[in-house]
Amino acid sequence: MLKEKKWVLVFVFTCSIMLIILAGCNASKKDSQSSGQINYGSTKDPRDINPHLYDGEMAAQNMVFEGLTKNEDGKVKPALAKSWDISEDGKEYVFYLQNNVKFTDGTAFNADAVKKNFDAVLANIERHAWLDMANEIESTQVIDDETFKLTLKHPYYPTLTELGLTRPFRFISPKSFIDGETKNGVSSYAGTGPYILEKHKDNQYAQFVENKDYWGEKPKNSKVNWKVIPDSQALLLALKKGEIDLIYGADGDQLNMDAYNSMKADKASFTALSSQPIASRAILLNSKRENLNNLNVRKAITYAVNKDNIIAGVLNNSEDKADMLLSKTAPYSDIELTKYDYNIEKAKQLLDEAGWKVGKNGIRMKNDKPLALTFSYNSQNAQEGTIAQSIQADLKDVGIDLAIISEEKQNFLDRQQDGDFDLQYSLSWGTPYDPQSYLSSWRIPAHGDYQAQLGLDKKAWLDEKITQVMIESDEKQRQTDYSEILTYINDQCVYIPISYSKTKAIGTSNLKNIEFNDSQYEIPFEKMFLE
Repeated sequence: MLKEKKWVLVFVFTCSIMLIILAGCNASKKDSQSSGQINYGSTKDPRDINPHLYDGEMAAQNMVFEGLTKNEDGKVKPALAKSWDISEDGKEYVFYLQNNVKFTDGTAFNADAVKKNFDAVLANIERHAWLDMANEIESTQVIDDETFKLTLKHPYYPTLTELGLTRPFRFISPKSFIDGETKNGVSSYAGTGPYILEKHKDNQYAQFVENKDYWGEKPKNSKVNWKVIPDSQALLLALKKGEIDLIYGADGDQLNMDAYNSMKADKASFTALSSQPIASRAILLNSKRENLNNLNVRKAITYAVNKDNIIAGVLNNSEDKADMLLSKTAPYSDIELTKYDYNIEKAKQLLDEAGWKVGKNGIRMKNDKPLALTFSYNSQNAQEGTIAQSIQADLKDVGIDLAIISEEKQNFLDRQQDGDFDLQYSLSWGTPYDPQSYLSSWRIPAHGDYQAQLGLDKKAWLDEKITQVMIESDEKQRQTDYSEILTYINDQCVYIPISYSKTKAIGTSNLKNIEFNDSQYEIPFEKMFLE
């Protein structure tokens, strides 16, 4: 009997130890699944995330730095400013700041820090001239620690919206400034946002950890591991193997539609989502180039492009066809404009009228010269290349010889800035930039839009009209001005609208709360968590 009792005790003790071990294993497994870490894969490195410059990835800048306002759900909402007053003439804004906010280096966020940040941005005004907000600032003033006053030269209607953009009016600790400025770099990335950039190895990875002292709602995960995987196919493979939890973006170099649709069908393994239409895909036609300075030629090309083929064959019907540059859902854009639907006979007629006659080899000739054009695109974006091939086939049908140039991104950007292109892929900036900030940038020579518009007879008028609409205080007149601008640019056929783009995301099935911000350049990591 005694032996039986001892055996029972040994058995119970052994079972208890085994249960503890098993419980520990299960707990360890559970901890690994809900560790609070998200592995995000991107073809792009975060680079320099100084919020006052443009070298870094905006998704990374948005994690670390905040503005006085934020654009959310189509509205302007408080951020580091909890409220504000606007003078009757629309020139003065008084911002009342959040209390007890600190930068991650311990420096107090107050009106003095706000003024220093604004002044640092304005010290580099030429770089920020694309955004009229920067051009319109008359003065900055500290009222007291928690009150900041911004005075404008004119009443500027997009003020609150543009203060909420990802850059340049976001705040970094004055201790991070170099010689009192930020235009030549910063010494650290101390912001007020929900995350801190803890580690970064160029073109390999970055680690963003939770800001434990964050003043706002705490992020739902403690760390975001940003893994740089330059090849889009390798990026997809990493997701399938469980090495990353999320792929996110609007660009074709991040996620092609075939892969998106394939993984969307596998609901047991992945969650695939797309946003509402947010921006416009279009093709720029450079009006100052010799073979494109005739309006009838640009119209003919616009008629010749089969958008339905591109949307079905390249974009897998994931986006809506664009009849005009900006969607009618964009502010001030719900107007009636001429539509250039696919019409190959109309295209041929216009080319004939422009003096381009079909030669023996099927290519149109004029003054013994062929109607030859080039289409340059970023080689990292396979989707752009496929769109170019579709347009190449369309133009061949009407007698236009289109050569495709695939080049490294920097070469592509240099060509854009110099205007050394015939056709180029273009993506509007989307909400909350459209239309005001996007159109504002048309006046800047470094932008492809400016270069493509230089051949227009009324380019000077167009730039002046854009300047006027930004400071127009009368809502009715503002709508009239935008209508004139958008009608003129539509009738001049400088853009071939293709589709209205959507941001897309694919996450593992256990990644929850995948959402989209108003801006296609931001990723709300702070809302996501692994179940």
